[in-house]
Amino acid sequence: MQVTIPFDNTYARLPAAFYTRIDPTPVRAPGLVAYNEDLGRLLGLPDAGETDRARVFSGVRVPEGAAPLAQLYAGHQFGNYNPQLGDGRAVLLGEVVGTDGLRRDIQLKGSGPTPYSRMGDGRAWLGPVLREYVVSEAMHALGVPTTRALAATLTGEDVVRETVLPGAVLARVAASHLRVGTFQIFAYRGQKDALRELTQYAIARHWPDADGPMGLLRAVCAAQAGLIARWMSLGFIHGVMNTDNCTISGETIDYGPCAFMDDFHEDTVFSSIDQHGRYAWSNQPGIIVWNMAQFATSLLQQMDDPGTGVEEATEIVHAMPDQIDAERTRLFGAKIGLADAGPEDAPLISRLLALMQTQSADFTNTFDALARGDARDQFVDRAAFDAWSTDWQARIASEKEPQAIMQAASPRIIPRNHRIEEMITAAVADDYAPFDRLMHALRDPFGTDDTDLMRPPTTAQRVPATFCGT
Repeated sequence: MQVTIPFDNTYARLPAAFYTRIDPTPVRAPGLVAYNEDLGRLLGLPDAGETDRARVFSGVRVPEGAAPLAQLYAGHQFGNYNPQLGDGRAVLLGEVVGTDGLRRDIQLKGSGPTPYSRMGDGRAWLGPVLREYVVSEAMHALGVPTTRALAATLTGEDVVRETVLPGAVLARVAASHLRVGTFQIFAYRGQKDALRELTQYAIARHWPDADGPMGLLRAVCAAQAGLIARWMSLGFIHGVMNTDNCTISGETIDYGPCAFMDDFHEDTVFSSIDQHGRYAWSNQPGIIVWNMAQFATSLLQQMDDPGTGVEEATEIVHAMPDQIDAERTRLFGAKIGLADAGPEDAPLISRLLALMQTQSADFTNTFDALARGDARDQFVDRAAFDAWSTDWQARIASEKEPQAIMQAASPRIIPRNHRIEEMITAAVADDYAPFDRLMHALRDPFGTDDTDLMRPPTTAQRVPATFCGT
C-alpha cells in the first residue's frame, strides 16, 4: 500500500517571494530506519509498506498533493545579521490537518541542495538525523513544545564531512517552519507588503486571537518565555539560539549542538561553535529577549509610521524577563514539591542550585532523588544539603502532595550525550538496538526504571562538545 498524505497546503499559496519551488533530490537506495507510528496516525496517514515509506520520506517519490518548496529567511547568527539564509538542505513537502484538527508541516531535512544551500551539498548524515529524532521525541514526551520526528531514512549514499559517513534524511513535523528570520528578511529589504502578508498569515495560522502586529508580538513573546523556562527546568541547552532557529509557534526547532547537562553548572556550554558561551544554559533567557527585540523591530517595519508602535513593542519585550522568571520559579518550585511557587520561593530554589553547582551534582538525578526521598546521597558535603533540607522541609510542610508534585515535574531519564553518541556509533555500524532501546525508555521519562540509561557518564564517557549537523 502506498503512502497517501492528505495535504492541505497554505504556505505554497503565498507569493513566490516567500520560497523557491523545488523537489527533493532523489537518493540511490532509500532504506527506512525508523517510523513514528503514533505521529503518523495523528497526521491521518494510512498504513503503508516499509519500502514505500522509505521512498516518500527520503524524497524519491513526491506524493500527490504535495507542493515541495524551500523557504526563504534571514537571521542573526551569534549576534551577526546574515541577510539571506533559507532552507539550504530541507524541502517542505506540504501541510496536513491532523486528526486533532491542528495544521502541521511535513518537511524533509537532508533532501538535497536548494538555491539557498550556499555551496553546501544539501545532505545530512545519519548521526545528526538520529540525534534530532531521539531528542525531539524525548522533548515531546517531556511536555516541551517541539518539532517532531516522523521518519528517518538512509539514502544509500555517502556524505563527506570530516570523513565519509552514511547519508540520511529526517522527515520533520512542525506547527510551521515560520521563524523570526522569516520576518527579518522582508523587513530588512523594506518589502512592506510581503511583511504585512506574512504577519496576517502567521496570525491566522498560529495566533488567531492576536490583534495586529503587536498582538502577534505579545503572543510569540509569551510562548517563547514559557518555552525557555521549560528548557531550563530540564537542564536543556539549545546551543544555537539564532533568530533563524526561533519559531513563531513557540516550538523548539533545530536540534544541532543541543544537549542536556549532566553535572549542574549554570554556565554550561556544549556547542563546539559557541566559543564565548553566548548560548550557555544561564544565558538563554537574555538571548530569547534579544531575539524577540529583533522580531519586534521587524514587525514595526510594516507600519506606515514605525515609530507609532515602538512604545508598545518596547513594553512587550521588556516584560519578558519577569515572565521568564515567574515561569521558571513555578517550574523549579514544582521540582521541590511546591504546587504554586512564587517570588518568595526563589531564594530557596537558588540555594539548591548553588549547592548543586559547587558539588557538581547531577541535574536530572538530583531532582529525581529529591522526589524519591534520597537526594542526600547526590551531595559530597551532606551537611550542606542537610542545612538546605531543613528549610525546605519547613516550606513543604503545608503542601498536600509534595512528592507527587515533584515526581510529575522531574523526569527520571533524559537523552544523555554519551548515550546518544553510543547510539550513533552503533547505528553507523548497522546496529540499531541502542537506538530502539533509548527510544523505548524516553517514551516514559517520568516512570522508567531503566537505571542503566539513567546513570550519568563516567569520566571516560563524558561528551564535552556537540556539533552542528552540517
